[in-house]
Amino acid sequence: MLDSSAQGAAASYPALDVKKTAPWIIFIIFFGVLNETVFNVSMPSIAEQYSLTPSAASWVSTAFIIFFAIGSVIYGKLSDLFSLKKLIVIGIVIYNIASVLGFVCQFSYALVIVFRALQGAGASAIPALIMVVVARYFSMEDRGKVFGILNSTVAFAVGIGPVIGGFVSSSLHWSYLFIIPLFTLISLPFFSRVLPDEGTKPGSIDIPGAVLIASGVAALILYTTESHWYWLAMGAVLIGWFAVHIHRVRAPFIEPSLLRNRLFRSGLIVAFIIFCTVMGLMYAIPFMLDELKGMNASQVGWVLFPGAISAVVVGPIGGGLADKRGNTFVVMAGALMLVSSFLLLSTLLEFSAWLLSAALVLMYIGLSFIQTAVANSVSRTLTMEETGIGMGLFNLVSFISGAVGMALVGRVLSEQLLQFKANPFVLEAASWNYSNLMLASAAAVIIGALLYYRSYGREAKAQSQAA
Repeated sequence: MLDSSAQGAAASYPALDVKKTAPWIIFIIFFGVLNETVFNVSMPSIAEQYSLTPSAASWVSTAFIIFFAIGSVIYGKLSDLFSLKKLIVIGIVIYNIASVLGFVCQFSYALVIVFRALQGAGASAIPALIMVVVARYFSMEDRGKVFGILNSTVAFAVGIGPVIGGFVSSSLHWSYLFIIPLFTLISLPFFSRVLPDEGTKPGSIDIPGAVLIASGVAALILYTTESHWYWLAMGAVLIGWFAVHIHRVRAPFIEPSLLRNRLFRSGLIVAFIIFCTVMGLMYAIPFMLDELKGMNASQVGWVLFPGAISAVVVGPIGGGLADKRGNTFVVMAGALMLVSSFLLLSTLLEFSAWLLSAALVLMYIGLSFIQTAVANSVSRTLTMEETGIGMGLFNLVSFISGAVGMALVGRVLSEQLLQFKANPFVLEAASWNYSNLMLASAAAVIIGALLYYRSYGREAKAQSQAA
């Protein structure tokens, strides 16, 4: 729970009306996150147009990922010093300028990469700052509900991205994917009218610290995509240098006291374990459906679609349950759904793809539940002065965990590291690697859920006693 200083700070901010604000949060989050996956199915077309290898074409996604991840923590820090309203407007404007320039400059692959990076820098403001808006301007009673709406929208956007990307690319041209973010301009009048003018707060920005953490994170992400040892070494050195730096300056980019917050640290670790696992598995599913079922990108998108839709329909229920039954209850329920989904996937691989699609519905809903409850739990460990950088770090860890998960799963698939018979119901050798990956994922989710319960279980006990 928030301590007294946090609650006192919360009282200084006006509460926003959930019914009036939630539709705009859904709208802006959807178009902010959509760009993470909407280009994925167009990689072969991009590689063909510019005569590139698949690894070279992957920079369309890598450039966006690097700047999106770094921007999430930088915007979070800036929100502790500057007006949220102005930062959101600036981020949306950058996002749209980069989108228009990317569409216009498709004649040059180098410029496409530059403007994808700039897109990431602008788009990162949306999830990072909306998380701060929820933590700062919504009451404790409404946060779970709003986080539920937010996270179910994120899950839907990630899931529907390949479907939209495949439709636009096949109907028009992949370059038209740059135009999609222009819809976010519709939200500017709303945020300009509703969010208060906070003004500039006292303090300064630790630019050397920001450069160190940004460079370190970029190197680690490059390691997950390129797998060269020197990126890992560089990332470790820069992050270590950053850890020393923040203890030596008066106003560090991240206060060491924040990292000494046990509950905050536990929340980040739990988020890393579970998001790494689920995002890695999502990365494996298209390869699995292609290899075992012979499905193309469009067909894969439709297999994923029911799960993405279910996250939108059922996901907000997790927020309501978090408010009524507590975050621990929702995390345990979400973990149970994830484990059930992975066990079903492991066992049903040799059956119809639509049975697998039904099992994936549990995965999407379970992920939405856990995202909601863990984000809510982490926000409650922060004072109002820490919400910007704290939720920015939460977004950063969530995003890096996805990149790590995809890299680890990619290695498992390419090197057949789990190619042995473990599930007695899976008979064909071609399915063993994928089946065992599902079993390993279920075990990882159980570990993450147990760690969460050990750290935050007292919250559930306190709420049950109060009831």
